[in-house]
Amino acid sequence: IYMKPDFLREFEFFTGVPDSQLKPVCNYLMHTYGISAQHIIAANEGNAVALAAGYHLSTGKIPVVYLQNSGIGNIINPVASLLNDEVYGIPVVFLVGWRGEPGIPDEPQHAYQGQVTLRLLEDMDIRTCVVDDETDEAELASVMMEFRSVLAKGKSVAFVVKHGAFTFEEKVTYQNDHALCREAVIEHITAVSGEDIVVSTTGKTSRELFEIRERTGVAHRFDFLTVGSMGHSSSIALGIALHAPEKRVWCIDGDGAALMHLGALAVIGANAPTNLIHVVLNNGAHESVGGMPTVADNVDFVAVAKGLGYRRAVSVDTFETLDKALAEAVSSAELTLIEVKTAIGSRVNLGRPTIPPCENKRAFMTNFG
Repeated sequence: IYMKPDFLREFEFFTGVPDSQLKPVCNYLMHTYGISAQHIIAANEGNAVALAAGYHLSTGKIPVVYLQNSGIGNIINPVASLLNDEVYGIPVVFLVGWRGEPGIPDEPQHAYQGQVTLRLLEDMDIRTCVVDDETDEAELASVMMEFRSVLAKGKSVAFVVKHGAFTFEEKVTYQNDHALCREAVIEHITAVSGEDIVVSTTGKTSRELFEIRERTGVAHRFDFLTVGSMGHSSSIALGIALHAPEKRVWCIDGDGAALMHLGALAVIGANAPTNLIHVVLNNGAHESVGGMPTVADNVDFVAVAKGLGYRRAVSVDTFETLDKALAEAVSSAELTLIEVKTAIGSRVNLGRPTIPPCENKRAFMTNFG
């Protein structure tokens, strides 16, 4: 479609979690507002809804919240118990990237979510409009006219966006000053982890781990690839570590994922399993969905981890210090967090796991008898 995200110009506040389907919108917001009082990238989608509510309460204006449909679960609570017109009647315009649209091939983790996307929104009394590459600006203007009367009643609306619905030609580049390649960092981790259990986070991290195993001929059964449920890999790893104390468990996490459900670190620290090593690969970006920044550059993960009960915590930015930290984590047998500062970027030919999630699960569970 030739439609740009220009219809957003009537709004003055945007918040959300980046999505590859909404990349033109995300790039438009970064190009137009950057990170500012008008545009905040939230830790998770529920956080974005609450920020939007605060904006409306203080201005009386309509906020815009953007998210991938996989994040709908995170908005259900604040939408139903805060925004709903039977509670506070706070209107929000949602932009929802539709992954796993029925009939369109996609990754396994998006399949069911795609099937129930419209149903979930409707169940939350959110009026929807599907936007695709045939939608033109006149149609969008007509829908907005109708939506304004809905918003005026304290109800929320959603544009559910298919792939290719928007374009934005301005180039937006995301980069940082770190030198370490994430895939190479994962190679260093797997060289030390051997036949230990590895739980990897959503996105390119799991994709790179899968391909490293393919190249090195190491069985995939040692790895649990958290292909969905962003932010929960560390909790999965904790559940395994507590109930398989004879196994060493590695969680290869990302900064965006760790921030999404940061309270999980408090639960990990409180339980303090001696067999868990939590590695946070921090490139300060939501790279798997386009590269928009997280707030990780403002976070001292070492101080956070120690404050929450991790026995050891260290930050590294060279392979020499990484290898030293990995060796010390193995020898110390204490709950450890290792933050690794990494560059933004991945191989252009990076593939995706070729093993279905259920097959990954079955093979993985053979590690536990």
